[in-house]
Amino acid sequence: MNLLLKRGLTEKCSSPSKYAALRRPYCTLYTIFVANKSFCTLGSAKKNFDGFFKSAFTVDNVIFGFDESKLKVLLIRRNEDPFDDHWALPGYFVRSDEDLDAAAQRVLREITGLENVYLEQLQSFGAPGRHAFGRVITVAYYSLVKVADFELQAASIAQEVAWHNVEDINGLAFDHEDIVRVAFDRLKRSIRTRPVGFELLPPAFTLTELQHLYEAIWEMELEKRNFRKKILSMDLLKDLGRSQTGVAHRPAKLYAFDEGRYRALTKDGFSFELKEGKRK
Repeated sequence: MNLLLKRGLTEKCSSPSKYAALRRPYCTLYTIFVANKSFCTLGSAKKNFDGFFKSAFTVDNVIFGFDESKLKVLLIRRNEDPFDDHWALPGYFVRSDEDLDAAAQRVLREITGLENVYLEQLQSFGAPGRHAFGRVITVAYYSLVKVADFELQAASIAQEVAWHNVEDINGLAFDHEDIVRVAFDRLKRSIRTRPVGFELLPPAFTLTELQHLYEAIWEMELEKRNFRKKILSMDLLKDLGRSQTGVAHRPAKLYAFDEGRYRALTKDGFSFELKEGKRK
């Protein structure tokens, strides 16, 4: 249908009398013409973008825990290529109809058995060649959990799931060591200005356990007296009025983090700040 024909149809559709009997069919044909033209234009535009819709997306979860004075990260041993039988972060592909946050929760639950874990989006990683099967962009999440609160259960692509010391990890699948390093750096910065470290400790803990946690994250030694003086001066710990039991050494006092007081102090402008000591 050329321009002249289109003009003719437009004129006939707008005529008040002469073409009144033909107005409806002509308008229908004109509408079909416009719709077909739009469809063809959309189809052509889509072809121009076909090359950009051939990437896949995954989510990878960095879950930190603390146990036996060591900072740990949760890893799975894969049972699928690429990197079959290699240790890796719990992660997998995002479904086409799935939100990223929902995918991170689903993947963590299906592979490790962990549920109701608060996940914070960390960073995206999209270096070409990071996946052997094609272009795969991953969005990493991270979280801090109490190890004793969760029972691990390997499933799906995981033949095994276990906690590993952060300081000992090497040879992970894909670029997962880079992802762990970025998450670890984020954690190091966070505990300077936010009391996030308490999320890694049991509800009742000793000052020694708290100090060991900060030393493990900062990879530094802290002077015992100065650390205790600083942490107690913040008035954020509740003395539980009881001590350790079943220990070979002298039982230490047990404390708990007073989250309610922290929130109240924050509203009044309180700033949580701890600084590192000398490096190990």
